[in-house]
Amino acid sequence: MAEKILMKGNEAIGEAAICAGCRYYFGYPITPQSELTAYMAKKLLKMKDASFVQAESELAAINMVYGAASTGVRAMTSSSSPGISLMQEGISYIACSEVPCVVVNMMRGGPGLGDIQPAQGDYFQATKGGGHGDYHLIVLAPSSVQELVDLTMDAFDLADKYRNPAMILGDGLLGQMMEAVEFKERPKVDLPSKESWTLVGCKGRKPHRIVSFDLNPSVLEKMNLVINEKYKKLKEHEVRYESINIENADLIIVAYGTVARIVKTVIQKAKKEGINIGLIRPITLFPFPEKIISKTAERIKKFLVVEMSLGQMIEDVKLAVNGKAEVNFYGRCGGIIPTPIEILKELNKYL
Repeated sequence: MAEKILMKGNEAIGEAAICAGCRYYFGYPITPQSELTAYMAKKLLKMKDASFVQAESELAAINMVYGAASTGVRAMTSSSSPGISLMQEGISYIACSEVPCVVVNMMRGGPGLGDIQPAQGDYFQATKGGGHGDYHLIVLAPSSVQELVDLTMDAFDLADKYRNPAMILGDGLLGQMMEAVEFKERPKVDLPSKESWTLVGCKGRKPHRIVSFDLNPSVLEKMNLVINEKYKKLKEHEVRYESINIENADLIIVAYGTVARIVKTVIQKAKKEGINIGLIRPITLFPFPEKIISKTAERIKKFLVVEMSLGQMIEDVKLAVNGKAEVNFYGRCGGIIPTPIEILKELNKYL
């Protein structure tokens, strides 16, 4: 059994990335994820065949990731809400070019500069593209420091498997908290070769081209359709979620990340009051676990979506429920974390 280590969330992501083979990090410090940038500097600058660059801006950082990842290496960046906004054009270019990489967003309060407290107001940005054009990121939503470790490693594999940028969508609380984690030996994953597209010199072979546009609309449409087929495969094969007590619950709460941790306490408190609450926790926000929500809505007729926002994931929940059950919402924003007592008070309104 692997030894457990007490680590801060941001630093655990950094160690997980290195364990996953990431040797190229480009970023710009912003609270509440700056410890990740510092950790990568500390580690990568001591390693051979590795690079750490504190870029002059987030715009520069994401384009450095684009360049490095185009050679086939595992590259990543990280930031928090407004910094991720600055990266959106580059992320769209990377997605269209089908270049794998990992982006970490430790969300903070917004909009605008906001504050440095945890929030979940970047859900739309992460799951609906965020930048221009028809594209998606693979979006993974951890709810513990151990999941930050596991899902970061998974993010690199999924990015390579589907030649698509993957995002770890956490928040300031997850990045700053400390928990015991273990770095388990992972089974070898069979991933596709990168030889057919990487830019590593073309002596003796036809040159490769990585482009994110075509001025011929018929060609560009075909590019979009090819990428869309990849998203269909993601929806078919890569959906992840956790479900608790969803068979005969009085009400189902849908929550992700930090809020889902809080809801687990709500379930315990509700049980003491004779209330039977279930939880569906999406782990992949894209692809979204719509099938389990739809299936559950055939039996359970009351849903409560809880978010640290004014209501974003609720739209995907309503689409999945498709009118088969009542869907209500409770949210806090601006960096305020909902308490188990207030969530319990809210759900009582619908029972």
